[in-house]
Amino acid sequence: MLRVMSAIHLALRYTLFATLATLVNLLTQEAVVQLYGGSYTLYLSMAMGTVTGLVCKYLLDKHYIFAYTTASGREDLRKFVAYTLTGGFTTAMFWGMELGFEFWFQTRAARYLGAVIGLSIGYALKYRLDKHFVFHQRN
Repeated sequence: MLRVMSAIHLALRYTLFATLATLVNLLTQEAVVQLYGGSYTLYLSMAMGTVTGLVCKYLLDKHYIFAYTTASGREDLRKFVAYTLTGGFTTAMFWGMELGFEFWFQTRAARYLGAVIGLSIGYALKYRLDKHFVFHQRN
């Protein structure tokens, strides 16, 4: 029973952190859109949102989901690079959903809805990738 409660607690915590990282991503995108009106605003906002969401989610996952400590800055950098690489496919999926909704509906609200859907699907997959490839337990 304790193991089930721990799994539920972990799932709730992961969902909370995914929601927080999604908000960081979308708020960054909106800030870029509001502050910069030049060429390629949409793509710049998506890139900046991805970076801020990535860093936020990495720190939350490392410390509070996987309780992983690194021995050095170099090891932390390697973990961050691995974390970023596992996110490559999920980021492509998230960007595809966001751009697809932008193309189909041509509204900011729809674009952000596509982003939320893409990020939700991506985070569900990313947990498994990170557990297996990034934050696996040391022997």
